[in-house]
Amino acid sequence: MAEAALALRVFHLQSDQLVELPQTPAELPAKGFVWIGISRSALESALPELQATLQRWTSSQLVDLHVSDLLNKQLPSHFDYTSWYDLLVFRRLVAAERSDAVDAQGASAGRTIEGVDTNPVGFAVFDRVLVSVHSDECVVREYFAQRLAQLGQGTDLRGVSRLPTSPADLMLRMVNHMVDSYLELRRLLTRQLGQLQEQLLNPHSHFNDWRRLLESRNALHSLEDTCEDQRSAMQEWLDALEEWPQPGDNAAARDQELLRVRSRDVLEHIERVLLHVRRLEQSAEGAVQLHFSALSNRTNAIMRTLTVLTAIFLPLNLITGFFGMNFDALPLIHSATGVWVAIGIMAMVGIGLGAFFWRKRYLGTHQPP
Repeated sequence: MAEAALALRVFHLQSDQLVELPQTPAELPAKGFVWIGISRSALESALPELQATLQRWTSSQLVDLHVSDLLNKQLPSHFDYTSWYDLLVFRRLVAAERSDAVDAQGASAGRTIEGVDTNPVGFAVFDRVLVSVHSDECVVREYFAQRLAQLGQGTDLRGVSRLPTSPADLMLRMVNHMVDSYLELRRLLTRQLGQLQEQLLNPHSHFNDWRRLLESRNALHSLEDTCEDQRSAMQEWLDALEEWPQPGDNAAARDQELLRVRSRDVLEHIERVLLHVRRLEQSAEGAVQLHFSALSNRTNAIMRTLTVLTAIFLPLNLITGFFGMNFDALPLIHSATGVWVAIGIMAMVGIGLGAFFWRKRYLGTHQPP
């Protein structure tokens, strides 16, 4: 019974308070709106009761295709709408909860990138009802239950309650919280990709962990696809919001304008995450190219040194081979100073060729940093 109670939580939000209801009420409260937070596993068993409740409250139910979307764990972020409600599926970051712990422990390079995973959260936004579908291990619902309870205990400096004023407002706040998890991940991604780049560009290290680098790049590609789906879903939501009829009441018009502002802010946050991921991808690609360029330059320097040494010793070998021939009439062969003359000639030739190549900058003592 305790697990079932945690799987389905019902909240009644008004302008000045948040009340968690023990069960779904028979009738929709006269003021405020109701938030139903349910886990994905509990939705299958509680679906008939939920559909009956929505029918009583809103004279409509969730469409079968949308129910399938809410139950699908692999569905990308997307937006859809009906005449009765709007549907938004948004993929949250699973690795965000353990980002701080990983950072504090100094995780090895690339492990956070490889551990990035996402999980969808579904929202059905009615006029006065919000149904949110979470995974069993999702902490977003619990976080907002505590957060809204704290906000309901006071007002801001203008004397206005900070609680959401509508289901759409609450949905946007939850989506914004999930996007902020992606923004917090940027520091770890930057640091750990920087470690990979340092290993790639270090001339004294022999980098051979190409599998981890490939997995990191694939994780960044997957994260980019996720962010693009999020941006498309939020853009479609914003387009649908622009088509809402303009209310005649000034307070309602202000609330609707605040929804547009919050929606644009969420979209801007997604754009920032997407831009950062693309920069990380370009940085990783650039590091790989620099690695092979530096490796090619080191190989060329080694080959150049070996070629110069070969060019220096080639005439010395010629002189040695000449005086090593078995002929009795060779010059200096019977002289007591002949060996020293030959050594002097070889020394002058070697020093001369060395100085020549030094001036041509084929030899040098400069070492890469």
